[in-house]
Amino acid sequence: MDHNDYENNQEMEENTLDKQEQPTDTSAGIAETAKQNAKSKQEKPKQKTGAKTLMSGIIGGVISAVIVALLFTTNVIPLNQQGSSDAASSESNEQSAPEIAETVASEGSNIASNMDEASKAVVGVINKQQQSVWTQSKQAGSGSGIIYKEKDGKAYVVTNQHVVEGAEEVEVVLSSDTRIPAKVLGTDSFTDLAVLQIDGKKVNTIADLGSSKNLKVGDTVIAIGNPLGMNFANSVTKGIISGLDRSVSIDTNGDGQPDWITEVIQTDAAINPGNSGGALINSKGKVIGINSMKIAKTSVEGIGFAIPIDEAQPIMKQLEKDGEVARPFIGISTASLGQVPPQYRDQIQLPEDVEGGMVVAKVQQGSPASKAELQQFDVITKINDNKISSILDLRKYLYNETKIGESVKLEIYRDGEPQTVELELVKREQ
Repeated sequence: MDHNDYENNQEMEENTLDKQEQPTDTSAGIAETAKQNAKSKQEKPKQKTGAKTLMSGIIGGVISAVIVALLFTTNVIPLNQQGSSDAASSESNEQSAPEIAETVASEGSNIASNMDEASKAVVGVINKQQQSVWTQSKQAGSGSGIIYKEKDGKAYVVTNQHVVEGAEEVEVVLSSDTRIPAKVLGTDSFTDLAVLQIDGKKVNTIADLGSSKNLKVGDTVIAIGNPLGMNFANSVTKGIISGLDRSVSIDTNGDGQPDWITEVIQTDAAINPGNSGGALINSKGKVIGINSMKIAKTSVEGIGFAIPIDEAQPIMKQLEKDGEVARPFIGISTASLGQVPPQYRDQIQLPEDVEGGMVVAKVQQGSPASKAELQQFDVITKINDNKISSILDLRKYLYNETKIGESVKLEIYRDGEPQTVELELVKREQ
């Protein structure tokens, strides 16, 4: 009998006693006193009987538990036995509990172990700049980076381009707090990536790069980096993937206008200044993204972004090998129809049914556009039959859908008349 059953029985006994204690008549005196004495005598045996029953139940339960334990330990009752009885059902429940606990414990230990290894592969990146020609370079900013490769005594670190932008010297700080001078092999403003090279003698851990291909919203992720500088080095924050294939417009040249769109992973794991370039890892400790940016508004909380590792790796290879990313080039500067100054708008003639397009502002001499005889005030409306309404559309198509050496067809309007221009794409010079 368990504790609840005992309390219920006690309540039943008390209710019975209460009912017995209600007087059956209103008479007083000797008859009533005699009746109460008789009732008191009847109650005592009941209480003793209840106590005996309770003790018997407890002793019986203990004996039963000992017997069952002996049967299990002697394999008289196999642990994998199936049955339809209550005992078999209870046995089945006890079998499932260790499996769940073991899975959780196993995952927890793997995460802790892999997270520890991943933390060692995440480094600090110090941006040093000179304040004047008379002073030595001093720290102007800091971020994070990931050691992703070691070869021929050299180690390679990937970080964000904006972390090392403008740096005259770059230093990498290992998890052991060892500082190593770094060489910037290459940067790319469109993807906001940079690759550094350092001496690999003191590097003991390389990050395990995973894949961002099969990620799902709700997956657990962990961000590792150095928020607010090296005082909080190797901070770890946990969250989930909040969104995939998020398109974020960025300004690569500082003119206040978005000129590129990057596809990123959205996460609610805390990403703060200094986390840039750090690792976003999955529950297995594999790097699935490079922390890059967050929405910095007082009304916004928990919206950070990371560059998918599958998108980053081809860029990393090019930066490591060539110091730049080879992209196709046309050789024009453009503006949207709404950006054309009022005094020049009479130079643009378009049919009423043409609503969008890019106006050619300048043609670079010797470029594919120059060879194809594009002119100022030409309006580009399509590239290979794909509509173009902004510089983002044009660049996205060029950089994602074409290759250097290919020919493309541009549909343009000149003096209100449609024309088709064909040109060959060349490598964009940095």
